[in-house]
Amino acid sequence: MTPDTLRAQLLAWYDAGARDLPWRVGPADHAAGVRADPYRVWLSEVMLQQTTVPHATPYFLKFTARWPTVTALADEADGEVMAAWAGLGYYARARNLLACARAVASGHGGVFPDTEEGLRGLPGLGPYTAAAVGAIAFDLPTNVVDGNVERVMSRLFAVEQPLPDAKPELKRLAAALVRDDRPGDWAQALMDLGATVCRPKAPLCDRCPVSEHCAALATGAPETYPRKTAKAERPHRYGVAYVLTRGDQVALVRRPPRGLLGGMLALPTSEWRAARWCNDEAIRDAPADAAWRGVGEVEHGFTHFTLTLQLLRAEGDAEDVIWSPRRDLDALPSVFLKAARAGLANLL
Repeated sequence: MTPDTLRAQLLAWYDAGARDLPWRVGPADHAAGVRADPYRVWLSEVMLQQTTVPHATPYFLKFTARWPTVTALADEADGEVMAAWAGLGYYARARNLLACARAVASGHGGVFPDTEEGLRGLPGLGPYTAAAVGAIAFDLPTNVVDGNVERVMSRLFAVEQPLPDAKPELKRLAAALVRDDRPGDWAQALMDLGATVCRPKAPLCDRCPVSEHCAALATGAPETYPRKTAKAERPHRYGVAYVLTRGDQVALVRRPPRGLLGGMLALPTSEWRAARWCNDEAIRDAPADAAWRGVGEVEHGFTHFTLTLQLLRAEGDAEDVIWSPRRDLDALPSVFLKAARAGLANLL
């Protein structure tokens, strides 16, 4: 395999069948001189961290319809953006999104920097996002390496070292294929290959435009790459979620700005800990003096731990809460939306 042969084959495949994505300028338009909007590229990359294209796309369309420019987003209230983000998870990204938008609006006149160094200087832009925006929006020859690209590199070169230790080597292998010619298209071609053909499970090797160069396919077991170190079992925690109603309204609280789900609206909860809560201590932590009763529990998984939330429900009143109509609960983070739906479904 020569790098230039592999690049030519993959770019030809991309030219013929690039995914049609709402933030993307396709290869034909790109060749005609159309450039991607850095705001849309950046927004899509932030949304796609830890989620999939089908899940992120409706959020992207809603965001760009409501806030069509980075300046419009920067001018919005925190709570509105956090509510619109609900369901995408990893809420620190929403806080970083606003911080970055405001930095671009106030420090750069609403225009994203057009160098990788300048992009890295923005809040919340790590090496990957800066490289992606640089390549796709500005045609900079940056090395764009996400999970899809790591998988493609590990298979092309049959890298035996397991992840995450293999990351520096996979990044080095990817860098050796970057050229000044069409760096944005190259980055997106690799992403498309990993997302649609070189899939984590059941790769479609018969459809791969560069399968003749794939060392993992030559082993007969390409699906076993990348090698991975066994993950430690996630700890489990327990908490209590309080579903307090006042007619058609539900009591919510604003979580502290820092930490897990920071700044988001949520059901009142107890501390989350390693031991279950007995009924007496759960009621002692309740946000109101009311006739609390158990209405089941819900399970939820976070990146670093799993959670069981016992559900207590009561009708009553409370201070220091935010009353929300039941119809507006869809903006809650998924763990609290799940708990609210389960608690209200048991309402007699």
